[in-house]
Amino acid sequence: MWSPMVFSERSPERTPAKIAERAEKARKSRGLTYEQLAARMGCSASTAWKYLHGKFRFTERGALEALAAALRVTVADLTGQTVSSDSMVADAIAILMPISAAFAEATWDDVPDMAPRSVSALAKAASEANARCADSLYFLAGTDMSDLVIESMVHAVAGSGEQQAAALRVVHEASLAAAGIARSLNNPDLALTAATRAHDAAIRLEDPALAAFANMTRVGTLSRIPARGAATRTADKAIAAVERFADPSAEDPRAAEALGMLHLSRAHIAAKNKDGSTARDHWSAARELAQHTGERNTLWYSFGPANVRAWELGGAVELGNGVEVAERIEAIPGYAQALYAADRKGALHFDLAKAYASAVNGTRDLAAIRHFDLAVQAAPQRIRLDPTASELLDVLDERAPVSSFALSSLKSRLRPS
Repeated sequence: MWSPMVFSERSPERTPAKIAERAEKARKSRGLTYEQLAARMGCSASTAWKYLHGKFRFTERGALEALAAALRVTVADLTGQTVSSDSMVADAIAILMPISAAFAEATWDDVPDMAPRSVSALAKAASEANARCADSLYFLAGTDMSDLVIESMVHAVAGSGEQQAAALRVVHEASLAAAGIARSLNNPDLALTAATRAHDAAIRLEDPALAAFANMTRVGTLSRIPARGAATRTADKAIAAVERFADPSAEDPRAAEALGMLHLSRAHIAAKNKDGSTARDHWSAARELAQHTGERNTLWYSFGPANVRAWELGGAVELGNGVEVAERIEAIPGYAQALYAADRKGALHFDLAKAYASAVNGTRDLAAIRHFDLAVQAAPQRIRLDPTASELLDVLDERAPVSSFALSSLKSRLRPS
């Protein structure tokens, strides 16, 4: 069941959204009828027509991804996202190529003949990079990443004994950070390469928790491409693989944390597919694990009750019942305090903004604007790179009876001249 957001008719001369224009051109170039497009998207032909003629807005990421997949294009093709005017984001995008080259330069079968930094120095660098990625500081996270990838692999492949095991952990964390940078900067191919390298390292360590965390990153990347079938299968296999190791009451509950994150990822895929029953089952499983683990933050995944609520809200937005869940979350004192990373706090406030913006007739737009502002404050690079941010800003701007400082401020930060 599609729950599109209808834009205001207050400005009848408004031209269709650029996303709709690009989508209509792609449809025509592929010779698709609206009926054929609708069949691929899982909606009615009239709904498909309305999407491509600017009658609905793409404030749900799932809808945007579904349209891109149906047209056999990327989300970036539809949004027209280019190199950001944010200098740090632009610099981060520029270092994706050296990072990609590093994964090709150092493999499990062949590493350069070089003298790398010590494993302890590399471990510290990987931890710092992962923390910066979690705070959506992608340029800072990626500055040393290409060297870090290569040097840690030299130790992991050519080292021995305890040194090799320690190096494999560095490879795992550095690869997760690289995957996070690449996915956030809309390079899914590199994100998958890095997440697979992290998984390979975990398998060599025979660590089911680390393997599950790597799989969670793979699932998230596949879901965004979107390759939801592959994402679903990967998630289901990963859940089955780690379940027997997951004891949320254990002294080391990492496997339970990873299992919980996999359930959240699987729920989000179901929500994007408008399968509320499956989503609720996985949210329930994650919630039960979180009740035992409490608030944890292994590898900056922030698993715990607060993050379960945040992911449930994101799914509720996709399912069209975000307002109810948003109100329930806001009623909890300090609802965002346990989210350790700026990235997660920004995502929560952005989903709160989208939830309130979906209220009938724009009755909760003031709350939507407030949370949109908080999201940009917490994680500006993440929000500016989100393909639904510009659409949400347009929706709120069109419905505003008068121009406001808050909206003008958001526009200046999201669309700097």
